Amino acid sequence: MTEVQVCKASDIAEDGVLIVHIDDLEVGVVRHRGAYFAYRNHCPHQGGPVCEGVRMPKVVAVLGPDRGYVRSEFDESEVHLVCPWHSYEFNIETGVHAGDSKVRLQKFPVSERDGNVYVTI
Repeated sequence: MTEVQVCKASDIAEDGVLIVHIDDLEVGVVRHRGAYFAYRNHCPHQGGPVCEGVRMPKVVAVLGPDRGYVRSEFDESEVHLVCPWHSYEFNIETGVHAGDSKVRLQKFPVSERDGNVYVTI
């Protein structure tokens, strides 16, 4: 495993993403709630550029007393990375698909020190 400096910490705004190339890999480095997460920019569904998609809160259904659907709301406690090709959603902190925990993004360790961000491949 190799640790690679990918950018300065100031290069990624809060809730921003930076796409970098490390050897033959395209990696998305995301800054969320002050932490960094790095994923291969490849959706397991059909290979879309998942890290280039929108980042949005999880959508949850609000049910009435009869358990019938009332409306949808955002759950700000969980943010998703949404693939721009087919809208597959992944937890931004874990890389796990919102609907099937067996489907996940390829995740890489990230560290920050001395004002720089490093990804281990």
